[in-house]
Amino acid sequence: MSTGIGESSARRIDRRRSLLEIGFGNEATYSKLHVLGAGTYSIVYKGSSRLTNKLVALKEIHLEREEGVPFTAIREVSLLKQLKHFNIITLHDIIYTHKTLTLVFEFVDRDLSRYLDECDHKINLNNVRLYLFQLLRALEYCHRRKVLHRDIKPQNILISSVGELKLADFGLARAQSFPTKTYTDEVVTLWYRPPDVLLGNVGYGTCIDMWGVGCIFFEMIAGFTLFIGTTPKKQIECIFEIIGTPNEIDWPGISMDLKYNDINIPHYPGRSLAAITPRLSGNPHDEIDLLGMLLKCNPKHRISSSDALHHKYFSSLPSAIHDLADSESIFSLPGVRMTSELIYSQFSRRE
Repeated sequence: MSTGIGESSARRIDRRRSLLEIGFGNEATYSKLHVLGAGTYSIVYKGSSRLTNKLVALKEIHLEREEGVPFTAIREVSLLKQLKHFNIITLHDIIYTHKTLTLVFEFVDRDLSRYLDECDHKINLNNVRLYLFQLLRALEYCHRRKVLHRDIKPQNILISSVGELKLADFGLARAQSFPTKTYTDEVVTLWYRPPDVLLGNVGYGTCIDMWGVGCIFFEMIAGFTLFIGTTPKKQIECIFEIIGTPNEIDWPGISMDLKYNDINIPHYPGRSLAAITPRLSGNPHDEIDLLGMLLKCNPKHRISSSDALHHKYFSSLPSAIHDLADSESIFSLPGVRMTSELIYSQFSRRE
């Protein structure tokens, strides 16, 4: 009897010592399972935590001796420590060594790009509504705190197995500074970059993110990217061909813009979005109306994240959804449920 008690006590001591040895900020706390993706300066691994026995995502940034920690990593860490919202990726831990800086995030199953592949680019329209609402929730929270994400694209939108959306990758994000209002135009992946930024505008605000939301909204509905240009000039031309070339009524001062005049884009009358994809041809008035408000060439006319959340497109959702705390999921409300997707792709069967 006493031997059993002694063994139990010893095990508790060993476990306590083990937890102290691993702990937060220690690379021994986490094990790498396999690579999820790689970029120029970092590799992202699927991993597990010995501290919590839960899956995590490990973003390992390689440090150059001369340059030290990349500024984008410093900015991402700084902002994510402030941003606490259910629909924004959670930063759990930071591990610093002389060779690497590892950011430990909550693990989310897939990004929107992979999810589109899994659904054969046919996301259920009820689910499109729920994903868009969650994306707008995340951005409204950021914008309320004067934070611009500046890189809205499918790869930075994560989707869990139960439909919870998380906005990720704040490496290009920054706090909107006052009174200085000049930033760089080298932001946002080309296909999701708004025309004002393509024309060199560096005085943008939260409207920079809303154009990307419009592009994502269309892509979730249609299953393909709306604007595909290979250079900034071709991207602008692609946008104007579909949305229409702006004039002084739509965008006061545009005719005096030097860069606009330099690229010499012809006058395009624009095309109906309903004519571009069959999924918008069945008179879905609310979808087209919201898309039109998001995809305004004039940034001053673009709808805000706050106003977009209250657009009639979301009128079928319970009114209590607007009263949720920042830490709460929309799926905590009765009646808010995902619709089962028909999964076609082999991606869904990957570990």
